[in-house]
Amino acid sequence: MFRILSRHTLRALAATAFLAGAAGAQAQQPAASASDWPRQPITLIMGFPAGSGVDVVARQIQEPLARKLGQPVIIDYKAGAAGNIASEYVARARPDGYTLVFGTAATHGSNAALYKSLPFDVEKDFVAVAPVLDVSNVLTINPKVIDASTLEEFVKIVRANPGKYNFASTGNGAGTHMAFAELNSRLGLDMVHVPYKGGPEAIMSVVRGETCCIMNQVQTVLPQYKAGTVRLLGVTTAKPVAAIKDVPTIASSGIPGTENFDSSIWFGIFAPKGTDDAIVQKINTAVREALAQPEIRERYESQGNTIRVETSAEFAKTVHADRLKWAKVAKDANIHID
Repeated sequence: MFRILSRHTLRALAATAFLAGAAGAQAQQPAASASDWPRQPITLIMGFPAGSGVDVVARQIQEPLARKLGQPVIIDYKAGAAGNIASEYVARARPDGYTLVFGTAATHGSNAALYKSLPFDVEKDFVAVAPVLDVSNVLTINPKVIDASTLEEFVKIVRANPGKYNFASTGNGAGTHMAFAELNSRLGLDMVHVPYKGGPEAIMSVVRGETCCIMNQVQTVLPQYKAGTVRLLGVTTAKPVAAIKDVPTIASSGIPGTENFDSSIWFGIFAPKGTDDAIVQKINTAVREALAQPEIRERYESQGNTIRVETSAEFAKTVHADRLKWAKVAKDANIHID
């Protein structure tokens, strides 16, 4: 049976079809040209909560980057799933340079090994625009729980007590977890992993003695270190960290298995695939110029971070190498997230 539609219904259907067609046409529009970019504010998607270590780093470059680009840079929070929600959002965004994501060695490195079915590819669906800095983790202990003054003493105590000591992390599969997992795997340490919801909860678990230790960002543990409530045994970077010069590197400990140990993580900016190369270059240049400012560099280094300067192509190689590295760590430590 055929039904006669009213003129009101026909108009509604026509309008719906028009909007659907317009949306489809918009989705098929080519990537924006760099000739007049940027003409509007740039949105930097943040996959972690406000106040987190990643957010602190992004906020410190937000205004300097905006001044270099001549447009406001707005941070939009889409936290959750270890940064995967934000990454997926940007992977599906228009490649016009106005929607970027502040990624990490976890979101665009280890997550690919930990999650069985990500709805995007951390390399193929993004353009690695520019790194910002390297963040060193540092082995942080509560000396009242495990009384060690050096990494060698720490290893001896843990080896003598398999399964006794708990180490904290900022979440299952987080950079803090992966760094400790790499250390345990290399040295054959038997410890219990206790994941927390974030940096503040994790470091406080060490302070309270719920866990013995954590491999956390230098900038996160500095307040507790200065207050004398924790002890730092070794940084995960290949070179010492300026903010804690007296703390040796794990690689320099001389313990078999720690040779060339470098478990630092990087933070950087990514764009959707298909973004105009000239726009990518503009952003990369703006990031470089912002990081070259003495006050910005000094602020980052005082927090235990190291500026990383690379071209987009060089950054892409860094991302690829780290993806392979963390895949091996995850496999060796049998870490996965369903």
